[in-house]
Amino acid sequence: MTYFERQGSKLSITSNGADYRPGDLVAWDLGGGTTHIGVVVDIPSIDNKRYQIVHNIGSGQVLEDCLFDFEIIGHYRFLNLKN
Repeated sequence: MTYFERQGSKLSITSNGADYRPGDLVAWDLGGGTTHIGVVVDIPSIDNKRYQIVHNIGSGQVLEDCLFDFEIIGHYRFLNLKN
């Protein structure tokens, strides 16, 4: 998270699913001092209120609608700037 902040990619944490776009990185506090990170992908949730997340919590990559399942502690986006 420190790396992303130093790169100027930190964004506000909100409870609005539309604020999280494909390519964004999201970090969570899973409890008990455990943190986790995932990538927002361009596949909408079943209710079309947010995009799904690809992450690997220990048993391989999974695609899930889990954006708000845990406390979000970081939201980051790298801009693709072309000269």
